[in-house]
Amino acid sequence: MGVQIVKTGGRFEEIGAYSRAKRVGPFVFVAGTTAIEPTGKLHAPGDTYAQAMYIFGRIADALKECGAEMRHVVRTRAFLTDMAAGGGDFVRAHGEVFAGIDPVTSGYEAGLTQDGMMIEIEVDALIHTPDGTIDY
Repeated sequence: MGVQIVKTGGRFEEIGAYSRAKRVGPFVFVAGTTAIEPTGKLHAPGDTYAQAMYIFGRIADALKECGAEMRHVVRTRAFLTDMAAGGGDFVRAHGEVFAGIDPVTSGYEAGLTQDGMMIEIEVDALIHTPDGTIDY
């Protein structure tokens, strides 16, 4: 497979020399992703659950471009502006998206770049067969 880079037109991708997702062999890494819509508007300001669901959609799209699916995700990391206020909403969204997949996950409280931005999520994936075999 080699190396594949996915750019999505994010405002800092070119300036910061990074990609939304990068595949190396069977491994796929998706950069920290926020709920910024293509128009530049923040999706659902102040709503951690709605932002998490929106972000998971963006992540699914990035994975697809790399030949992966959400079922391949092995690790998630969430950065929340307020863990006490938004942690439960993240856990609920994560549980809905990853039911039966059960990736490992971590949550961190962090300052994010805009008022109303509640969460940023990144994932790591390993492309494998349903029984866990890696064939690339």
